[in-house]
Amino acid sequence: MGVGYYIEQSTRQPQTLLYGLADPPIGLLAWTRSSSNGRTGIPWDDDEVLTWISIYYFSRAGPTASLRIYYENQQATRGRSAYSEEETTTVPAGHSHFPKELVHWYKTKYLVFSSEHERGEHFAAYEQPQELVDDLRKMFGKDGGALGVAKDKNGYA
Repeated sequence: MGVGYYIEQSTRQPQTLLYGLADPPIGLLAWTRSSSNGRTGIPWDDDEVLTWISIYYFSRAGPTASLRIYYENQQATRGRSAYSEEETTTVPAGHSHFPKELVHWYKTKYLVFSSEHERGEHFAAYEQPQELVDDLRKMFGKDGGALGVAKDKNGYA
C-alpha cells in the first residue's frame, strides 16, 4: 500500500509533481492525506490536516521539498533499489523502524543505531515524537554509535 507514491516521487523530477501539488492546493491536500490515512489508528482531525498542508504549502522550500529525497535517492543509486545492499554512503546512519512506514532507507554496514517500534508510520515524528526523540538521544548520546559525528560551529563533538 502506498508504494505507487514512492515510485512516482523517485522517478519524476520534483518540479514535475509541483504543478499537481501547488495549483490548486487541493492536490497537496489529497497527496498528504493519502500518506496519513491513520493506518496506526491515529486519525488526523481537520486542524492537523490543515496544519500539515500549511507547513508544506507556505514554507520557503515549497510543497515539493519533501519529494526531493525520493528522486535524489533514485539518482544516487542509479536505479538500484533503495533496499539494495550496495553502499551509497559512508556516513554513520541510524534507523528507527516504524512498522507502517512505506520505505525503510538504511541497509548499510555504516548503520550505527537501529530500533524497532510497535506503532508509527510515515509521519512518525509527529505521531510518535517521544519514541523518535529517545532514539536520537541514544544514537548521539554518550554510548551511541554516532557520538562525535555532529560537530558544533567550533568543530567540537
